[in-house]
Parts: sequence; C-alpha cells; structure tokens
Amino acid sequence: MFRLGLTGGIGSGKSTVSARLASHGAVVIDYDQLARDAVEVGTPALAAIAERFGPDVIAPDGSLDRPGLGSIVFGDDAARADLEAITHPAIVELAIAREATVPDDGVVVHDHPLLVEMGMAAFCDLVVVVDAPEDVQVERLVTTRGMTEADARARMAAQASREERLAEADVVLDNTGSIEDLEARVDELWAQRIRP
Repeated sequence: MFRLGLTGGIGSGKSTVSARLASHGAVVIDYDQLARDAVEVGTPALAAIAERFGPDVIAPDGSLDRPGLGSIVFGDDAARADLEAITHPAIVELAIAREATVPDDGVVVHDHPLLVEMGMAAFCDLVVVVDAPEDVQVERLVTTRGMTEADARARMAAQASREERLAEADVVLDNTGSIEDLEARVDELWAQRIRP
C-alpha cells in the first residue's frame, strides 16, 4: 500500500487535489469527514465534548453545534487543546479502520488538514502540501465560504504555519493559478511519483 499524506492550509485548494487523486483511483480518507463522524450523536467523543464545554455546544437535535464550539476554541489555545485531546484519538481510530479496507496494492490518500500538527507525516510514503499565500487563502475563504476576514485568519492561525507545512513536504503543489493548472500538476505527480 502506498500512503500519501495530503495537507494544506484552509482555503489552499487541498480538496481539488484530493478529488483529482480520487479520479486516478486513489482511496481518499477525508479527515474533515472523519472529524464529523467522530462526534456524531451517540459517540463517546460527543459526550466528552458536552462534559468539557457544557450543554450550550449541543444543538436542540442532540448534534454538535459546530459554530458554537468553534467560537469557543478558535480563540482559546487551551480550549482547542482540550477539544483535540477528545477528538484526535477518535479520528485516528476511524482512519485506521478505513485504511484497513484498502487493498494491499492500493494508493490511500490521507487528506488531512492537521497532518503536520498531529505528527502523521512520518507515517506516509509521500507528503504533498498544497500551498497558496495567506492573502489568497483569506480571499478564498471570504468569497467561497462566506467567512469574515477575522474568522478566516483565526482558522488559519489554529493550523500549522505555512513554513511548518512546507518543512514536512516531499512535494509542494503551488495553487496560485487556475484549477486546471493545479489538476495538471496532480496528473503529473500521479504519473511520475505515485503510480510507479
């Protein structure tokens, strides 16, 4: 099995790269989805979050109030560390289970915004960082996700710095051009570094 770690800051274009790798036949493990799965209604992680952060972070239907929790943790490093201590082990457990379903000769992409922060780069055969300047990331988050500039910058500050991600990279995919340019670079990466 070939393990590719894919990361990049929020708004960098990582999802585009992930989708393109999937189109080539890679099995993508989406850690944003795992993070949602880990805190579904009835999970131990959701119960632990409610215990730590109080009933106000639980929506009337019993699900996690993500915006409410986000407003607490994205400005408070200690609160975010507490949340990560609850969610990260649950996310890793789900990832291991999903990877176990991939054939031995398969390519698995760990599409993980916190690949560097969680120390998972060391477990990958190839680490690919999708990179864009911070002002480009902010502009994308404001225009495509409807965030305020302050919210976008707070989310970015909660992740590894651009320099920390680049230091872990085996391959850097610059995403300051068009989507077609980025997809062409992914195709080249697949042909030259992954499939062989």
